[in-house]
Amino acid sequence: MTQVKKIGILTSGGDCSGLNSVIRNVVFAANSKGWEVVGIFDATDGLFSRPMRYRDLKVSDFDFPYAALGGTMLGTNNTGNPHIQKKADGTTEELTDEELNERFKEGVKELGISALIVVGGDGSMAIVSKYCKMAGISMIGIPKTIDNDAPGTDKAIGFATAVGVVTNALDNLTTTATSHNRIMIAEVMGRGAGHLALDAGVAGFADVILVPEIRYTYENVVAKLKEIQKKGKRFGLVVIAEGVKTPEGKHIFAANGKTFQGVSQYFVEHLQEEGFNVRANVLGHIQRAGVPVPSDRLLAARFATWAIDLIANGADNRVVVYQAGRVTDMDLNMVLKIANTPVDPNGALVKTARSLGIYVGEED
Repeated sequence: MTQVKKIGILTSGGDCSGLNSVIRNVVFAANSKGWEVVGIFDATDGLFSRPMRYRDLKVSDFDFPYAALGGTMLGTNNTGNPHIQKKADGTTEELTDEELNERFKEGVKELGISALIVVGGDGSMAIVSKYCKMAGISMIGIPKTIDNDAPGTDKAIGFATAVGVVTNALDNLTTTATSHNRIMIAEVMGRGAGHLALDAGVAGFADVILVPEIRYTYENVVAKLKEIQKKGKRFGLVVIAEGVKTPEGKHIFAANGKTFQGVSQYFVEHLQEEGFNVRANVLGHIQRAGVPVPSDRLLAARFATWAIDLIANGADNRVVVYQAGRVTDMDLNMVLKIANTPVDPNGALVKTARSLGIYVGEED
């Protein structure tokens, strides 16, 4: 057993519900071993900036219900350039790779941490792992994503809560759609993976679900909506992942030209020409919010305690994963060789959706 006295934890990438639950459980599991925990603010930026931004985390900090809240009490970063850092006087400075390495090394030495838990995606883990190696400390990763496409794991922190948020939105859209005999389109997150759209769409009783992994035809979308009207249904519900291409094979981008957004409005404009009374609803960042559901809290507890045990046993460069109903871990280098997990076009849930009469694209 490694004699660990203090560890660090940070959250990186897009936020989601369940991050605070992970932080809370890491603190409690570490405390049970007599360890101290330091929370690093705003991903690695907290270590790169001068003065550093961090806080000592104690069990008493969770007298306030942080763990039952969405977001992350430590902050995160998925858009910034680590080479540009703000100084104490508000100005910025540009750092080289060598300077970033040195600042990271100096930071962990000053804090006295011997291991760092990274709650994020595999990309964040890979970057931080290199810094940790040069600083002489170990790195343990915990996967989180509302897309549930993290490589190597069947479940990631945040997905279950996001499915609940989207399903609740679909329920609410159904009531107003019924009132107006309207087709409601819900555009949800999912650039390259449609797990969120598929799970929430089936749970929310959608008529059409479109995901990036499964080809579809506009004609069959129209045919399905006309079919439900002929059967006397007063409304229709369409769920589309933001990464779905138009029938012409193009992505629709937001005003910034970088993020996908607006494919639902494309369908509104064209379906109106077919005579449908239709509205688009882009759920956006509300999908990242919400009180974490019990399954995310339980996953956070299991991932956190497994991570602490890995550190106690001297492990390094490992990622905690959930496979075939149990928690285990993998070498980060192996995780990085695995592509992100897409929706299986022939998977059980796709087959379930089709058996329910939901149009989920064309069968191969």
